[in-house]
Amino acid sequence: MELFWFIPTHGDGRFLGTREGARAVTYHYCKQVAQAADELGFAGVLLPTGKSCEDAWIVASSLVSVTDKLKFLVAARPGLMLPTTAARMASTLDRFSKGRLLINVVAGGDPIELEGDGVFLGHDERYELTDEFLTIWRKELAGEEVNFDGKYLKVHGGAVLYPTIQKPYPPLYFGGSSDAAMEVASEHVDVYLTWGEPPDQVEAKINRMRELAAKKGRSLRFGIRLHVIVRPTAEEAWQAANDLIAHLDEETIASAQKIYARMDSVGQQRMARLHNGDRSNLEISPNLWAGIGLVRGGAGTALVGDPDQVAERMREYEALGIETFIMSGYPHLEEAYRTAELLFPKLNYAQYGNNGERSFISPFGEMIANNTLPDHVVKTPAASK
Repeated sequence: MELFWFIPTHGDGRFLGTREGARAVTYHYCKQVAQAADELGFAGVLLPTGKSCEDAWIVASSLVSVTDKLKFLVAARPGLMLPTTAARMASTLDRFSKGRLLINVVAGGDPIELEGDGVFLGHDERYELTDEFLTIWRKELAGEEVNFDGKYLKVHGGAVLYPTIQKPYPPLYFGGSSDAAMEVASEHVDVYLTWGEPPDQVEAKINRMRELAAKKGRSLRFGIRLHVIVRPTAEEAWQAANDLIAHLDEETIASAQKIYARMDSVGQQRMARLHNGDRSNLEISPNLWAGIGLVRGGAGTALVGDPDQVAERMREYEALGIETFIMSGYPHLEEAYRTAELLFPKLNYAQYGNNGERSFISPFGEMIANNTLPDHVVKTPAASK
């Protein structure tokens, strides 16, 4: 199991759908979040992409030099980037970061936003373009000279002169729930990602992806994108979840859902069906809460509970084949610490320590009376809700 965190380049705060408790997402704030994730032992961070976000490549480039081990999952955008340019960008950032670049392939899911960026392609056409893009990108970074005449892309004599550190190229991550997306993923990617759906839905996706990849003589790894709200007790966790959406009114929810309804992303449609815009019954599976998706696009579910409950749910996903958990919480700086301190020991997870040792914080806490090391560990209260 590896755990990633999230750089909130499209906004952060204590509540959703309101300016109350909001905070500016500046370079210094993003640096704080990245350095916290690095110090705490998260393996990497996801940088979101889209009209509402600061540019992921620029943000990652600016944070590489202020972190040590953290990997950066950065979006390549077929249709918005040429594969040859994207390959050179990946080569440079991988070398300058000493092999800490990961690539998130994003075809896009909002036709209106895509048209604003100059992309006028239907859903399946975008994945045909993505297939051509990745064919060229992979060959160039593998050291081949590329001559390619496709439906959407044409390259003659394409080549990357400076090799990547990671061979044959930085790993490719990809999320997509449609038939077209899954076909592309089975052909090209290393890690298939899903948003945080109930375990039975995730299992069905994984099984299908395994079958598709096997037909092409390939195997895949799997990851999941989830928010997390973990507290010492279940009561505190559920109160925190309710507090997060305390300022949402029905008009705000309806407005957000109207925007999501125009999207042709099958994954976004699946997320919306988990709650149907109704805040009355948001626990859609044990400890899996869909409240965030009322007003947030993309990943809209959170694991909610005490450390034992959240760890148990994560192990259930792990048993299905999930290896990478890409997590986040509001506000992202404080929740990075809370997640590491409460959850890592339950998962026996310490990215840079041994066998779950709490190397991500002081090994003993503050001295007692300036003299004695504390050795008392408080047991987690019994799970309740």
